[in-house]
Amino acid sequence: MSPPEPTPAPRRPRRLSSRQLVWLDRTLATGLLLPLLLYPAAGLALVALPLSLAQLVPLYWRRTQPVTVFLLVTAASVTQAVLLDAPLYSQVAFPVAVYSVARFASAAWGVAAVTTGVIGAGVAALDWVRAYGTFTLGDLSAYFLTITVIVVAAWALGTLGRTRLAYVEALIERSDQVQREAAQQVSLAASAERARIAREMHDVVAHGLTTIVVQADGARYAAAQRPEVAVQALGDIGETGREALTQMRRLLGVLRDDDSPATAPQPRLGDLVDLVGGADVESELLGLDSPVADGVALTAYRVVQESLSNVRKHAGPGAAARVRVEVAGDAVVVEVLDDGRGAAADSDGQGLGLLGMHERVAAHDGELHAGPRPGGGFAVRARIPR
Repeated sequence: MSPPEPTPAPRRPRRLSSRQLVWLDRTLATGLLLPLLLYPAAGLALVALPLSLAQLVPLYWRRTQPVTVFLLVTAASVTQAVLLDAPLYSQVAFPVAVYSVARFASAAWGVAAVTTGVIGAGVAALDWVRAYGTFTLGDLSAYFLTITVIVVAAWALGTLGRTRLAYVEALIERSDQVQREAAQQVSLAASAERARIAREMHDVVAHGLTTIVVQADGARYAAAQRPEVAVQALGDIGETGREALTQMRRLLGVLRDDDSPATAPQPRLGDLVDLVGGADVESELLGLDSPVADGVALTAYRVVQESLSNVRKHAGPGAAARVRVEVAGDAVVVEVLDDGRGAAADSDGQGLGLLGMHERVAAHDGELHAGPRPGGGFAVRARIPR
């Protein structure tokens, strides 16, 4: 018996790899810096160049550290408003920073960014109109509305991108859940079929043994009176036994079907190669062929599996992960690092994945540490005694 084939997984939307996203950000920031080469010929104030650099350079990290980049760009823009009474080309960094916060940070930070932008639009409009000596309500409104529209548009585009990503991830999670439920139904159906076969085997064996017992009793009583009947009864006993064994072997052959999901073995350390290979992450796996207790191997596998799942859910788009597993000495050492949002990552407040990892590792007297990395991203490190 072979279980029905599960429904094939839907094709996931094409996305840029983490390396491609890094190069995209570098290209954008570098392209915005190039016009600064014309500053000497434009006759701008000496302070214009450092102010412009302070506004544009942080954009290299706008995807991984959006809040920090926004704060740096805002501080540079405030400094410009104090030192200069004229706009600079580099102020294009502010709407880019607003977009980045709305796109890659939380909704609350997005609202704070657009609010800061609207207030800054009023301050900039007032500063520039006064500098030009034509302080009229019409000029002030024109400047204010133009800057505000740019800031609000950047925030709206970033918010749209963030909500769309959340929607796509929810659809993917729902698809994964449906596939898991379908696989579970297949497994339950296979288990029910095996239970039915086991009942049939019980009936076959019980019937054969009952016949053998009855014929053996008859042969024992007939042996003293009619030996020829006993010989025939013994022949029937052998024939019945052989038939019962044949039926039992057939049914056991079905129960031993290796393709059944109900008999799939628990993951071992060697299965980590397929796990990290399918996740397209950088990996370093050492000593996987060393003898390790089944429970320790399963715990190490689950720690890596749950950590990579958390990277996909919480680290943000384009986050890269690195997995290192080493069997050395008297322990299995597991390390999963990513360069995602780290402490700024969204969380559902439950922490059940990390709690489950802690409980698994603690059951083997091991240690697990999980938390944001100082330079950004998140780290999970575990040491499980062998």
